[in-house]
Amino acid sequence: MMPKAFPWIVVALNATQARALGGEIPVVPAMAAMAVAYAYGEALGRLACISFGCCYGKSLDQLSPRMRRLFESFSFTFKGATKKVAYEGSLEGVRVAPIQAITAVVFIIIALAGAYLFLKSHFTASLLFAAAGTQVWRFLSEKLRADMRGKAQMISAYQVMALLMAPYAAVVVLLFPIGQTETLEIAAGLGLLWNPAVLLFCQALWLAVFLITGRSVVTGSTLSFFVRADRI
Repeated sequence: MMPKAFPWIVVALNATQARALGGEIPVVPAMAAMAVAYAYGEALGRLACISFGCCYGKSLDQLSPRMRRLFESFSFTFKGATKKVAYEGSLEGVRVAPIQAITAVVFIIIALAGAYLFLKSHFTASLLFAAAGTQVWRFLSEKLRADMRGKAQMISAYQVMALLMAPYAAVVVLLFPIGQTETLEIAAGLGLLWNPAVLLFCQALWLAVFLITGRSVVTGSTLSFFVRADRI
């Protein structure tokens, strides 16, 4: 879910760190960049969902006849007791709707379109398209999901938050006019990636994420050794 506090964090940075940052950060372009990055991140994250078997779809026999025909030749079947779809949903070996793959494709399309609008300096359009597109799909996609997302009810809390995100983005646009912004320079942005400070920060961030999330709190593993009888 996109962070609702992001524009206010930017406002706080502008009020306290503008001189250190070399100027104020424009709120709408910054939030547009964040919305596009969120779409990319969610799209790539769904690949991990496929690997782990989480955020899984409903079994085909739970779908309507029309949806069942649609996914007849395009479905997922997960195998392995360590998959979440197996130990939580008891759907190991069952054909389920490939909602993770569909979401990955939809979000990548939204991200590419949002990035194009952003690079053309259409920041408002980029923000609204990326925010509304991802959150509306989040609302709709849950109709095909079977994983646990809170107490059983018609509309989950995540769907409610998703529906609120699109008008929230519109409010941000109204509250923070874009004003005058400099022309985007991709070469300058890419050049920053070779800055030693940026590289060290990204490596430190990666290491922190790996240490925090790299160890599963759900599954475990064992390591065993044996003597090969044919080598004795």
